[in-house]
Amino acid sequence: MSTFLLAVAMVNPWKLVWSDEFNGRGGVDPAKWTYEEGYLRNQEAQYYTKDRRENARQENGRLIIEARKDNWEGKPITSASLTTEGKAAWTYGRIEVRAKLPKGRGTWPAIWTLGTNIRQVGWPKCGEIDILENVGFDLDRIHHTVHTEAYNHTKKTHKAGSWVLPNAAAGFHTYTADWDEKKIVFLVDGVPRFTFENDGKGDDDTWPFHRPQYLILNLAIGGSWGGQQGIDDALFPAQFEIDYVRVYQRS
Repeated sequence: MSTFLLAVAMVNPWKLVWSDEFNGRGGVDPAKWTYEEGYLRNQEAQYYTKDRRENARQENGRLIIEARKDNWEGKPITSASLTTEGKAAWTYGRIEVRAKLPKGRGTWPAIWTLGTNIRQVGWPKCGEIDILENVGFDLDRIHHTVHTEAYNHTKKTHKAGSWVLPNAAAGFHTYTADWDEKKIVFLVDGVPRFTFENDGKGDDDTWPFHRPQYLILNLAIGGSWGGQQGIDDALFPAQFEIDYVRVYQRS
């Protein structure tokens, strides 16, 4: 490698390997995303629809995930959950999502990953990285969490950090996970906020993150956490806006 190229690589060690800028129209790119469908987890109130524009669409250079109280096909509340499962997954790198949070008591947006082996080993053994979670009844508090077999909320051992971002839903912020073989660092707008470190034991129960993870973007309503103070009907329709998703790996 030339001295110039080496210097460039040292200044910017990250290479963009996957992205979606959401510059299209209508539905999302089916080569990149698939939809979860149904009533899925955490006693949430919403029904996740598949490829329904009212709940997920590209608009003005953004992905709009919209929760609605519209009684669609007998489902009182609808929303969307998009995932790269079966389309793209990564082991180590930087996952960066620029997004604007919805407002309203009862909202529960999330940017997170799950291990691709979830259907073989189950949750939480597959590992889960919560790059962002937020609940509308505590709107300005940002949460970053890691779940593994040893550390998860069912055992009350999950590893998490939370902090206050004033006026969190007033504009876009960049939510990032920097992930390598030693640690996962969670950042917002480039500022590190929480770090989960590999204990070095080589134990899948504490560090399953040497295997690939796929990405999920969703807007839940209510549920075991988001619904702890009820659901305000005035929040509908609620929009979780994503400007872009970019995934980098070391060059």
